[in-house]
Amino acid sequence: MTLLRRGDAQSKPFETVVTPQSAGWGFSGLRIVDLAIGARVSFSTGDEEMIVLPLAGGCDVTCDDERVTLTGRRSVFSRVTDFAYLPRDTAVTIRAATGGRFALPAARADRRLPFRYGPAEDVPVELRGAGQASRQVNNFCTPDSFEADRLIAVEVLTPGGNWSSYPPHKHDAPGAGETALEEIYYFEVAGSPSGAAGAGYQRVYGHPDRPIDVCAEVRSGDVVLIPYGWHGPSMAAPGYDLYYLNVMAGPGERKWLFSDDPAHAWVRGTWQDQEMDPRLPLTSATERKRS
Repeated sequence: MTLLRRGDAQSKPFETVVTPQSAGWGFSGLRIVDLAIGARVSFSTGDEEMIVLPLAGGCDVTCDDERVTLTGRRSVFSRVTDFAYLPRDTAVTIRAATGGRFALPAARADRRLPFRYGPAEDVPVELRGAGQASRQVNNFCTPDSFEADRLIAVEVLTPGGNWSSYPPHKHDAPGAGETALEEIYYFEVAGSPSGAAGAGYQRVYGHPDRPIDVCAEVRSGDVVLIPYGWHGPSMAAPGYDLYYLNVMAGPGERKWLFSDDPAHAWVRGTWQDQEMDPRLPLTSATERKRS
């Protein structure tokens, strides 16, 4: 299944569990967990490296005999967060004294790297695109920003009315200019001033010999799996900012190389004559005050 609605892939205590086995591929994974005040979750990483990424709230992370405290954030729309890297083959406990929601992007790993803390202040924030294709990318676990064995993970924030993951692109054919990477999109959508839930949209389409055809409404907690094919745009409805967490891994070298759909690649050439959306950046390492 390419589209997983919130709760479709539940395996207690996790709200969402995507493993290489359940996705039908080789490397990429994701878990989402909600913890009540004072609650904890314990697990083993097995053959996967993982990151503890606060979506809302903070926590203490104990890995074997070491511990770090993550400050976290009110929400994905309020701050760039700190995080913790978990090596493969380790026992982990996450405890949230004041409660919270946490993502665990993961990848099957060969090397066992050290347990580490990632400060929010060290996360490179990139503004990408222009005009209505303007978006913010928090490059917290890319090959250039943070060492991992296979895992690549970023956060993307798209202001309401804009498109991201655009032009549509793919990374499924290893070779010149492209690496084979399985990808997971996890979505959250900002609510309205009255508290009404928002929605965005995601497009995925394949090749003639490897079909995928998705154009779906996505809401907070939904997941889209992309084993291959063109993906994009990710569309933020006017008035509703869109967040997604990208998780990628594959069998080759840890590089993020992709190809644009030739039919739409020309769009990149128009950005030089357009301004960046003035609403960006939506977040930084400093907590955004409530409006």
